[in-house]
Amino acid sequence: MERTLVIIKPDGVQRGLIGPIITRLERRGLKIITMKMIQMDYDLAKRHYAIHEGKPFYEKLLEYITSAPVVVMVVEGKEAIEVVRRTMGATNPMEAAPGTIRADYSLEIGRNLVHGSDGAETAAFEIPLFFNEDEILSYSRDTDRWIFE
Repeated sequence: MERTLVIIKPDGVQRGLIGPIITRLERRGLKIITMKMIQMDYDLAKRHYAIHEGKPFYEKLLEYITSAPVVVMVVEGKEAIEVVRRTMGATNPMEAAPGTIRADYSLEIGRNLVHGSDGAETAAFEIPLFFNEDEILSYSRDTDRWIFE
């Protein structure tokens, strides 16, 4: 099973969309193996978004992600990274497919509600930024046999 990081960004928290976003991920069959609400500080935001350093939107992104609490979680499942990315929809909500989180709940790139790791290497880098290994749970669900062959 693959693991990926998901962040419900400040706009998702402030708009009361934590539940609907989590519900969509769980309904796809993904399993939450750890989760917490945090106020991301500037140093953590810089490490998380280091790949964007030097880009025109970088400072505004750091200001935004540290402006209010976020919910961070690790989800697990078969091809979890791709499943999360398809469930979120395109980065630009105006280009996201109907039925995705971003298409249904957002209008602008800068307020697109949710982050998901874009690949296995990224997930391996991002998850330890937010969670120690002992915070990540391993458990079975009775429903897994109805989700996975």
